[in-house]
Amino acid sequence: MGKSALITGASRGIGRAIAEALAGEGMDLYLLCHNNIEMLDELACRLTERYSISCHTFCGDVADSEFIDMVFSNIDSLDVLINNAGISHIGLLQDMTNEEWNKIINTNLSGVFYCCRAAIPLMLSSHSGRIINISSMWGSVGASMEVAYSTTKGGMNSFTKALAKELAPSNIVVNAIACGVIDTDMNSCFNDEEMSDLINDIPIGRLGKPSEVAQVVLELASAPEYMTGQIIGMDGGYI
Repeated sequence: MGKSALITGASRGIGRAIAEALAGEGMDLYLLCHNNIEMLDELACRLTERYSISCHTFCGDVADSEFIDMVFSNIDSLDVLINNAGISHIGLLQDMTNEEWNKIINTNLSGVFYCCRAAIPLMLSSHSGRIINISSMWGSVGASMEVAYSTTKGGMNSFTKALAKELAPSNIVVNAIACGVIDTDMNSCFNDEEMSDLINDIPIGRLGKPSEVAQVVLELASAPEYMTGQIIGMDGGYI
């Protein structure tokens, strides 16, 4: 496993769990968030004290290429990149505004491009690296009322497969995890009845845990280099 990792969307949910897991392996961390810098700083302080690692925090929008360039100007080497930051949008496509469409495309897809573009030169210099994208099952099959979100995750899956082929000769591995319904704040839009119905549709009978996604990230971070360009389904048997 590498010595340093950058995680976007690290202040809560899946990103926070990934940070905890990687810190437990002794990795130095670069953690990004959009708004919750106090929460992120608290996490960084706790991980530094508990695991004796270095932990750097940055607050900004992954959809802003200048912000991402600024972050990477502070990084000399990087072994693992976790593209986790993402937003959702639920509603009829016909009611979606240009601003809403552009926001989800820029955050969920352009942000991945900006981070990968900046990380690749660092990984090329060491002729190694791992890029892990946090995707969704809806990127594979699509979801009604979530057309834009499904589009971004489908794009992320294709991005993952194509970039894996491009970087394989340089020993840089690129994979994605297609998550099902994970127990995070992203599901706060559902009321109790809707959540109950959703859980009933999941064969395993419960929501996924952020810590379970983090466990798969750990496995991908140390998996053989021959395992690249894969979209790993993690949805409790939903699809």
